[in-house]
Amino acid sequence: RSKAGETMAWSESVDTVLADKEGLAAFRTFLKSEFSEENVEFWLACEDFKKTKSSTKIASKARKIYSDFIQADAPKEINIDFHTKNDISQNISEPTLSCFDAAQGSIYSLMAKDSFPRFLRSEVYKELAKKHQDRNQKRWLPFL
Repeated sequence: RSKAGETMAWSESVDTVLADKEGLAAFRTFLKSEFSEENVEFWLACEDFKKTKSSTKIASKARKIYSDFIQADAPKEINIDFHTKNDISQNISEPTLSCFDAAQGSIYSLMAKDSFPRFLRSEVYKELAKKHQDRNQKRWLPFL
């Protein structure tokens, strides 16, 4: 698929953006401009966490995610409901690979329903789409 095609495909869903390196970078830039990049950082940390094999690493990564994103006054505190936060807090001493699933789900929803539509209307996205479109036209019209 061409870069212009990829950029257009991003508009289909937040998944296509999160799965594409350049799309993810653009989405992060946009979230930074809205002061909400902790959402995508948390989501990525959870994706990485779910791939963890060693039980000692599971515990240390879970504590890091907890201290970075979940605990009160965390440096990149995410906005999740009290019950989800409470469940994680109670289970963090013996974390499982699914201990952040509910929080990750609600952050994903927030990004998909809230941030993502705004991203598609943003200058960041429009400029990237235009850049890819221009690049594509040059490739097909070298004689111009």
